[in-house]
Amino acid sequence: MPRTNRVAKSWANSPASGLDLYLELTRAGPAGGGLRTRIEEALREAIRSGRLGLGDRLPASRALARDLGVSRGTVLQAYDQLIAEGWLEGRPGSATLVCFDSAGHPPRHPMREPPPLRWRFDFRPGRPDASSFPRRAWLRAARRAIAAAPNDAFSIGDPQGQLALRVELSGYLSRARGLASAPDRLVVTSGFIQGLGLVARCLPTARGTVAMEEPCLPLHRAVVRATGHEVVPVAVDGDGMRVSQLRGRDDIGLVVLTPNRQHPTGTVLSPHRRAELVQWARGSGALVLEDDYDGEFRYDRHPLGALQTLDPGVVIYAGTVSKTLAPGVRLGWLVVPEGLLAAVLAQKAHADWQSGALDQLAFTELLRSGAYDRHVRRMRLSYRRRRDLLIQALAAARPDLAVTGADAGLDLLIPLPSPGLEAAALAAARAAGIGLDGLAAGSYYERGGPAGLLVGYGATLEATFSRATTALAAALAASSGTE
Repeated sequence: MPRTNRVAKSWANSPASGLDLYLELTRAGPAGGGLRTRIEEALREAIRSGRLGLGDRLPASRALARDLGVSRGTVLQAYDQLIAEGWLEGRPGSATLVCFDSAGHPPRHPMREPPPLRWRFDFRPGRPDASSFPRRAWLRAARRAIAAAPNDAFSIGDPQGQLALRVELSGYLSRARGLASAPDRLVVTSGFIQGLGLVARCLPTARGTVAMEEPCLPLHRAVVRATGHEVVPVAVDGDGMRVSQLRGRDDIGLVVLTPNRQHPTGTVLSPHRRAELVQWARGSGALVLEDDYDGEFRYDRHPLGALQTLDPGVVIYAGTVSKTLAPGVRLGWLVVPEGLLAAVLAQKAHADWQSGALDQLAFTELLRSGAYDRHVRRMRLSYRRRRDLLIQALAAARPDLAVTGADAGLDLLIPLPSPGLEAAALAAARAAGIGLDGLAAGSYYERGGPAGLLVGYGATLEATFSRATTALAAALAASSGTE
């Protein structure tokens, strides 16, 4: 029986097809040409339109012939004709490439992402050591978890997060942070930003005002406002948020704060104010969102228990791996009061339905094996060494400068008497290739407030940290008295 060439509208599904290529062959070629002419014209049109760019590789002739349902000889003839016309280039046994760009489209392959801003030494706050990411441990955990995972783990999942991860997280948080965190109260997120948005969108209109620390990270204020809620700043002093400013505010439905180490001042919410805040929330019907962003890193004092332990019915606990592993691992969690769980899950389903399955699997195994605890303990020692070197260098170069908030976390605060001195110090650091941040420059105070330098000691590599602190101390010494 003679073979019938069936012309497909596009590539077919074949396991041996190699590259996929869509070609529109339903229209006749010039002057009603045959099948080969129609393939040639379809390829020309793909190049003219920019769908095929300069340097793009075409499927092998055998694979394209199989996808189109035509003979390989027909495809070879079409390729040869376009090579002769200068549209394509290729030799027998090698790839066939597009070598002509009639529409002036820029070549695709030479394009690269713009390089990130790189400082000679990076002392910007809130950044862990990205080079310390436990690549080998993560790979081992991922291999084990993926090999053992049931097929359902890669299917459409639960907005709440994979149960295995919630079980492991529950045990870790109870053991390491003292939380009452049953797996059915945990919601896996892509980080604190998503968790903050989910909770804010659950607030009723009548209680839609959100109280936030002053100062705080400006991005967090922006996230809350993007959900349509008003932000009320609440002052922070040496004992943390001034809870007394919340009294009489029946419009406040949520209080967002960092009680275990206020960012950026480094102060701790005092026991009296913790009790006062929880009592106020109970009486007013408001919720409290506790951002425990770096609770694992304590150096000169014992870790504080989470605020959530005082009343899991009114306090939502939020944590992430952004500081312990890396910001690029988009995993976080909320421990949610039972009465709020359904609303948060509904918002999670509308936001992205589920967090990435592969990262959840790997992190589950990292927790189960103890590798996560070992990594955290190792980094706690490393960051403490860096902190000590930094404080020593600052004390030698600028003994007039005070340092606060250095007993925990990944950064410290140097209060300054004026924004002018802050700007001068930042300019001197910038001239030396050193990344820093300031209270005024970073807009941490929405209504204006004290000046100061935020110095992070996480991002600069430990191997170069001694040189980095020397350079920073010299830059600050050079800015002394300049305004």
